[in-house]
Amino acid sequence: MGPYPAQANSPVADFMEQRRDPRQRDIVARGIALMRESGMLCALEFLKRHAVRSQVIERVLLDPRHRSVA
Repeated sequence: MGPYPAQANSPVADFMEQRRDPRQRDIVARGIALMRESGMLCALEFLKRHAVRSQVIERVLLDPRHRSVA
């Protein structure tokens, strides 16, 4: 990590928060699986229902290169 702490609501902070929270990681992984199985709308509703932050939802559903989980 660099000399500056991650700022709240930054991509680095999102990544670090997700990795520290196994429950959140599992919810996001299930959301990604739902997107593959049932489509983006189903995954979006699932993630919102489980209080996943909008920045995380956007990253994992719209930009696969920035996913922290597979």
